Amino acid sequence: METWEIIILVVVAVIVLLAVGGAVARRRQLERSQGRFDAHLSQVNRDLAAAHAEDRGWERAGLEAAARSAYAGERDGAEPAELELLQIIDRPGKDDDKAVFQVGREQLTLGRSGDEWVFESLA
Repeated sequence: METWEIIILVVVAVIVLLAVGGAVARRRQLERSQGRFDAHLSQVNRDLAAAHAEDRGWERAGLEAAARSAYAGERDGAEPAELELLQIIDRPGKDDDKAVFQVGREQLTLGRSGDEWVFESLA
């Protein structure tokens, strides 16, 4: 084997080792930061849902009052301990709009009927 062939093989081997080492290091870094990323993404989604609701002129207090009322109606007057806006679905027209809340381990979905928010589902 010629000297130049040996040099090329060594260079290729070093490049392969660097690529494999970089891939392993990146995977470990992603595993370490996955929890923080998921928590941050969840917070961003909640903030986006809240901003979207406010941006569309939907009063947050009115949405939450409707959600509490709908939950109480489905749970024999029980007040939700925790209520968190998860998603706003804004389709053309009012009657196809939806607001999704997290109530404990359940999701409460409200729909629009004219200007009123009404119960759709609790799952």
